[in-house]
Amino acid sequence: MRPSPLSPIIEKLAADIRNGRLAPGAALPTHRELAARHGVAIASASKVYARLKDMGLVIGETGRGTFVRDRPRERDWDPGDEARLSAAATDLSFNHPTWPGQADLLRGMLRELAGSGDLAALMHQQPPGGRRHERQIVADFLARERGIRADPQCVFLVNGAQQGLDIAVRALLRAHDMVAVDALTYPGFKMLAEAHELVLKPVPASPPGAAEGPDPQALDALCRRHPVRAIYAMPTLHNPLGWVLTARQRARLVEIARRHDCLIVEDAAYAYLAGNAPPSLVTLAPERTVYVSSLSKSLASGLRFGYVVAPPSMAMRIKAQIRASYWSLPSLVTAMATRWMQDGTVKRLESEHRHGARLRQAVARKVFAGMDMTAHPNALFVWLRLPPDLRADRIVMALAERQIAVSKAEAYATTRHAPQALRLGLGSVPLDELQAVLARVRDVIDAYPI
Repeated sequence: MRPSPLSPIIEKLAADIRNGRLAPGAALPTHRELAARHGVAIASASKVYARLKDMGLVIGETGRGTFVRDRPRERDWDPGDEARLSAAATDLSFNHPTWPGQADLLRGMLRELAGSGDLAALMHQQPPGGRRHERQIVADFLARERGIRADPQCVFLVNGAQQGLDIAVRALLRAHDMVAVDALTYPGFKMLAEAHELVLKPVPASPPGAAEGPDPQALDALCRRHPVRAIYAMPTLHNPLGWVLTARQRARLVEIARRHDCLIVEDAAYAYLAGNAPPSLVTLAPERTVYVSSLSKSLASGLRFGYVVAPPSMAMRIKAQIRASYWSLPSLVTAMATRWMQDGTVKRLESEHRHGARLRQAVARKVFAGMDMTAHPNALFVWLRLPPDLRADRIVMALAERQIAVSKAEAYATTRHAPQALRLGLGSVPLDELQAVLARVRDVIDAYPI
């Protein structure tokens, strides 16, 4: 087959984008200008841009033109990070919320801010933890949408949930403190523990036949044997297993924490997906619970807007640590995020994402029928246990060769030996492509020689 006469144009533009000569966000020539530059028809220029779009290199916006796409999948990761690929065509290792109208929402908010009465105030530095009226907006949002009542003076705005966890650890824990965690837990907290020299003590899951969640008897026994200083918990939509603790389980966890005088760190990053859930731990034990969440999973991962709710007795330590580290968020970020919280945008998008997550889970259940899969019906991820004698690292490498990035259980395990399993994120692949992508994952697993 003869190569297309457009191939040299496509290859040249693709190379310029990949090597950085055309930077993310750069405007490309109009179709008419590209056609004139290369002596081709306007229809041919349209085909060039269509091919670059299919390659994931450009994005076209009606009425504005064609732009070089920011390619967040081309990242550099340390060997211990959750993701295993530096450049993957399909990313099942992270969840980056994308949805139609995302750019229009940002564009509209920037216009709204540009027309606001005190635009110059966004150039001023905020107080540590945020301005009072914006902390009040977050407190009102938590009361209205999460059933959490918090004094705005105990609400602190942070650069995403990960920084919120880091602030809590820095302010309230010390090197060599023992922290009880689930046997499978969020990798970001494992990284924090290593950085701050915390000692993680794994708590196994409840035995078969019991409600999903950490084994309360094992947690209690652990706290009796060791001076456990804190309990790190994800009671509402656990990452990676997707469980939602019952009201009885939450009450039992709080009772153990009080009896052994343990701090509770409640990670609610994915809690919005669960819909109706029992009261948060911070509601049951406000005197000892630090609640951390963000808009990274519900609005945009690049927004980097999170919040911490601290017990009144610990609020000054949290604020002091914020002041000693990053001081405050950019005013522009907090202005956008809090306005979206206040005007109902966040509530609307969370509802849409819950619906979308249910559709994605239905796809996953269909593709992985007959396999050992664990997931909440609303989660944006699944936990896939591999057949006996099949090693996760080999499957990860086989998928990497097919340009699919996944996370293996080792990133989540706090025990000496990790199970042979994969955690697959469902939120970064377009819904209409998800079934085909997951089918490729299953094909690799089914075909892999044992």
